[in-house]
Amino acid sequence: MKWMLLGGLSLIFGFLVLGNTVIATMAVTTLTGAVLMVSGVFQVVGGFTSTESMGSKIFGILMGLLIGFLGMNFLFNPLEGAISLTMLVMILMAASGIVRLVFAWRMRSTVYFWPMILSGAISLLLAGYIWTNFAVATLTLLGVMLGIELLMNGFSLIVIGVSSRGQKHSTN
Repeated sequence: MKWMLLGGLSLIFGFLVLGNTVIATMAVTTLTGAVLMVSGVFQVVGGFTSTESMGSKIFGILMGLLIGFLGMNFLFNPLEGAISLTMLVMILMAASGIVRLVFAWRMRSTVYFWPMILSGAISLLLAGYIWTNFAVATLTLLGVMLGIELLMNGFSLIVIGVSSRGQKHSTN
């Protein structure tokens, strides 16, 4: 029952997010900024309390300050943060597409060749789509990705809930 309730909530929030992807994108950017700020603080504290060498301490403190600065930038300039995150998603999609195509070529004599080719091509096409529509993608991509993730999570939780109910009835 709890899995189906959580799945239903995830579905509702997924549809709400997809209903306003711009606000969701700004929320993702703001949340990312907050997480980066907290992470930066912990990194700086860890650098000061480290028992390692002075070089490790300085590196930890500098990394913490950099992460904290990035977090502040995301919090105070969410549009710039959305641009950075969208660019990162595009680069990661392109890189994963290229890697999949290389692996597909290495697996050309197996049954995995065509699925890997298809997967790599789709990743590259999505990266190209983001590149050619960057202004629109910046405002909506993160929200769309969050909405789709919430929907998939909701469907998965409902399936888990239904299957666990079936297992309880079959064991009694």
